[in-house]
Amino acid sequence: MTIFDKTRELGEMIQNCEEMKAYKEAEAAQNADAATQEHLKEFNMNRLNLARDMQNGKLSREEAIEKNNKAFEELCEKAPLVRAYVDAKSKFDGVVNQVNSIINFYITGSTGDCTHDCSTCGGCH
Repeated sequence: MTIFDKTRELGEMIQNCEEMKAYKEAEAAQNADAATQEHLKEFNMNRLNLARDMQNGKLSREEAIEKNNKAFEELCEKAPLVRAYVDAKSKFDGVVNQVNSIINFYITGSTGDCTHDCSTCGGCH
């Protein structure tokens, strides 16, 4: 078995993991819901307006970030499928980060900044 065979096997395992399945299901649900798509359009338009206002000096970067974060929380209240998608994606990203940390450890011998909390990486102890 070659390194490329193992890479394909790892890819298939990631593709079939529960976190990936939940992420894809949440993505499909979000994309299929017309009301959620309308809320996302409104949110994205608001983000563009915030960026424009920031570029024109009407808002500071901090004010724009604060308004964007508030708008995102409001979006998640109006469209719970968005929150479900973000949560599922975050969990899947955690799996990918753990995989990358483990691979990096075997390549470099280092996990980077070890917190001694294996939930933050692939674990080395």
